Amino acid sequence: MQTQNLNGRPLLIYLHGFLSSPQSFKCQLMRDRLAANHPQIIFCAPQVSPYPGSAQQSLLRLLDGFFDSDNCGPIGLVGSSMGGFWCTYLGERYHLPAVLINPAVRPSRFMPAYVGQVLQPYSGESQEYRLSGADVDTMAQLEAEIPSPLLSRYWLLAQRGDETLDYRDAESFYQGQRQTVEEGGDHSFQGFARYCDPIVEFLFNQQ
Repeated sequence: MQTQNLNGRPLLIYLHGFLSSPQSFKCQLMRDRLAANHPQIIFCAPQVSPYPGSAQQSLLRLLDGFFDSDNCGPIGLVGSSMGGFWCTYLGERYHLPAVLINPAVRPSRFMPAYVGQVLQPYSGESQEYRLSGADVDTMAQLEAEIPSPLLSRYWLLAQRGDETLDYRDAESFYQGQRQTVEEGGDHSFQGFARYCDPIVEFLFNQQ
């Protein structure tokens, strides 16, 4: 995506979850809804590395590139699972609003279970990853950079049936922020399509 083509239009950046990809269902649903109902909004969904250091560097380059462009419009963030963590990290750094879908609050707590394992993307690409203890340390350092209380504006979307992450962690972490916590559901967040248009309103109509 070329930052010089922003032309002052709103930009929605969608960040996928751990070992997922821009081809994920929610990401594609958000893209299609914007194209149909909000064509003025530019959609950007980068591939995010599972290696925290690489992910941080690439995301900072991406955001810096947008902000350095001559005609950058308002930017909003949407992130699922690990993408929710990255949206919070970027939201605090750049003072951007974000919507977080079943977000990972402190990824360094679950990452040790993956250290040393051969990891493959859920989307089926042939790429393989192997996390190390250093990656866990890097993630813990990044978590420590997020201030408390949070300084930006967030909307938490969580489902109590999430089988991967405990929704109560997110409820506590985003205390004082807008929250929608539903009964049932799962980590994929069932019925996400209901929220696509309200997400746009939250990100861009309150700025």
